[in-house]
Amino acid sequence: MTAPSSPAPSSPAVPSPAPAPGRHARPPGGAVRAWLVGARLKTLPVTLAPIAVGTAVAVPDGLPDGRRTALTLVFALGFVLGTNFLNDYSDGIRGTDDHRLGPARLVGSGRASPRQVLRHGLALYGVAVAAAVVMAVTVSWWLLGLAAVCALGGWFYTGGSRPYGYRSLGDVSIFVYHGVIAVCATAFIQLGRLPLLALPAGVPMGLLACALLTTNNLRDIPTDTEAGKVTVAVRLGEGRTRIYYALLVASAFASAAALAAARPWALLVLGAAPVAVRPLRRVLGGARGRDLIPALEHTCWLLLAFGTLLTTGLAL
Repeated sequence: MTAPSSPAPSSPAVPSPAPAPGRHARPPGGAVRAWLVGARLKTLPVTLAPIAVGTAVAVPDGLPDGRRTALTLVFALGFVLGTNFLNDYSDGIRGTDDHRLGPARLVGSGRASPRQVLRHGLALYGVAVAAAVVMAVTVSWWLLGLAAVCALGGWFYTGGSRPYGYRSLGDVSIFVYHGVIAVCATAFIQLGRLPLLALPAGVPMGLLACALLTTNNLRDIPTDTEAGKVTVAVRLGEGRTRIYYALLVASAFASAAALAAARPWALLVLGAAPVAVRPLRRVLGGARGRDLIPALEHTCWLLLAFGTLLTTGLAL
């Protein structure tokens, strides 16, 4: 899931045609590769790690329910991958992705038409809603409300006439959805109730998700500024954004270590600290543009290592 000195331009009522061939640089490889890149699969740790942590929070009350875990994954992946395509659609028709420094987007590169990308995003939302209906029947009807919140949050991130992702609210959204909601909802689905530890366990995951977004937004400061997309990075400026990234990573480790008061083995998460060195060195070292892409990838690896160790510590 991806903020103005002036409001973002309104989204047209009818999808605009795909950019003419050759207008923008196309991603390498064939159509399948282009769609896989468009799905942003490399960032899936930001979705899977908090689900694992939420499941671990529920472990002391019994072994995880395999069916509920599977439904949680279908629900989450449907909304996350669907939102990735809907963001691609909305940013693409606004022209925000016309001159990306990072991996090419489907609409912006001309690999797919806006209508195709929109259709794929909505289809994935349909899969997520179907999983929500099953969980509503078997766990709690409140999960239909969660599905509505996820769908609206995903669409209005970059969609609609005043997307909140263009008004410096993307970090708040990522913290809430990929941190607090992901961990708390997963624990609730497993237990049918919300354990007290779920909320503080969601904090470090949300902070690292924000760090991942920050590497992306730091790289895109010039193009986002030109497109009128006022992210937190645009508002802070390059120097302060680098410090912000370091603070997010440090705060994630500190808040996770604090969980040791309830689950002592949570301190295992500190073992992921060496994985944070490479992205921190690149971000604080002044990398710009495409040189920040490895920082994005290394932050994903950090999320994976951090989530794995925190999950293990909370489950012991």
